Amino acid sequence: MQQQRHPLTAATPGTARELVSLHFGAPASGQKVYIQASLHADELPGMLVAHHLRQHFERLEREGLLRGEIVLVPVANPLGLSQTLLHVPQGRFEFASGENFNRYYPSLADQVEQAVAQHLGPRADHNVALVRAALRDAVAKQPADTELASLRRTLMGLACDADVVLDLHCDTEAVLHLYTGTPLWPQAEPLARYLGAEVSLLATESGDAPFDEACSQIWWQLAERWAGRHPLPMACMAATIELRGFADVSHPNAERDAAAIVAFLSHRGAIAQPPASLPPLLREPMPLAGSIPIHAQQGGVLVFVREVGDEVACGDVVAEVIDPYDGRVQTLRSSIDGLLYARDNRRFATAGMRVAKVAGREALRSGKLLSA
Repeated sequence: MQQQRHPLTAATPGTARELVSLHFGAPASGQKVYIQASLHADELPGMLVAHHLRQHFERLEREGLLRGEIVLVPVANPLGLSQTLLHVPQGRFEFASGENFNRYYPSLADQVEQAVAQHLGPRADHNVALVRAALRDAVAKQPADTELASLRRTLMGLACDADVVLDLHCDTEAVLHLYTGTPLWPQAEPLARYLGAEVSLLATESGDAPFDEACSQIWWQLAERWAGRHPLPMACMAATIELRGFADVSHPNAERDAAAIVAFLSHRGAIAQPPASLPPLLREPMPLAGSIPIHAQQGGVLVFVREVGDEVACGDVVAEVIDPYDGRVQTLRSSIDGLLYARDNRRFATAGMRVAKVAGREALRSGKLLSA
């Protein structure tokens, strides 16, 4: 294992941060796998999973079982990790800009297409190599004039040419679920099976360019542009894995999730060991546009009457909001049939607050599909 340290742009004189990446195996000897944890720095289950993955990868490397390179970033957001307000970690938004750490990654399809257009040919592997080289060059030219910009460029530089990108997150209270691109589902389905994902949410455009989509979306964008002229496969299987909720930080969960990721990589041939048998798929994938939030219309004590993982029908009561002054009770109901897969971990609601999410089978929304 090799450790690499990547200095980030200092925001003020006398301060400095760095990103640390761990590299296992040998580059250019097979697939490249990139895994990062806690890009939202207060979402900690991924850090513990990364700890367990490191132990797996160190053993597999000693035994000569890695086919290619695995890059593991156990702390993907040193900026957010340092942000604490009144003893409460604030790892989702950067204080300086207010921007979500997992949004606004660059869209590079136009730049890459311009760079490779004259060199494309009839061989898919040739075209993939051209696109990856152009991607590396385009990412390297991205601005790094702020701490946040340098963090984004560094993360993209490590991941942009990978065959597999796994971004480890969690929700507030949730069942294990994942997000991935609709064209990637054939590659992502084994991952969902090994993880025991309760639901997989698919989109081709979720809005505001999250990290996983910035890594993978370019492949279906360019494949569509070049259809019938130049073959281009979906050469980056990227997914965001939501490792349950904030409080689900335990060794049993983390070891189970790490073993599932190792099994998935073995299934893909990135690890030279027989893969475990594929478990059943717990639920067919659903469109991200079918994920419907439930909002409070008044402030008050938030009381859930349904648990994450429950199947709910349209009209079912999911929670109540109780005004402690006058005793008014607002019932919050699901507007669709579906799976209650996530809910807020706070128990006092404000008017307009999103308190839960239900995944349905029908795409009902458009535009920006992710929360702030």
